[in-house]
Amino acid sequence: MTAPMVYVLFPGTAREALTFYAGVFGGELSLHTNADFGSGGPPGAIAHGVLDGVVTLAGADAGRQEKSVQVQGVMLSLLGTAEPALLHKWFAQLSDGGRIVDPLAPKAWGASDGQVVDRYGLHWLIGYEPAAASAVKSATEGNGLHES
Repeated sequence: MTAPMVYVLFPGTAREALTFYAGVFGGELSLHTNADFGSGGPPGAIAHGVLDGVVTLAGADAGRQEKSVQVQGVMLSLLGTAEPALLHKWFAQLSDGGRIVDPLAPKAWGASDGQVVDRYGLHWLIGYEPAAASAVKSATEGNGLHES
């Protein structure tokens, strides 16, 4: 691993949450239960799970002595990480069952961005610079493809 990875302790929803993120971002999901690892706790609880792909997240179900996710003052930033259309799709999917803090839209400083807290409590900052949107438009026009 070459960069920090977010590791989330979920309140018994790790399987559901990591499966949701795999549905949003794609990638390879591996889930391991307490029974798989021979560790204590409920046998079906997730002891360790990893989503590996364009977005990498890891997590587990919080144990009795651990606190589950409560994100304050932290956002997971996806600024410029994909084409604008894909970023809008991710924003919409993360918004489903969550709460839009700031709509993904053009801002006064020229970029487009927005914030959403998803149904599992993670706070996302998603956006792009206008040059990214222009580059996509130029590339499609250069290929004889035009949006209607």
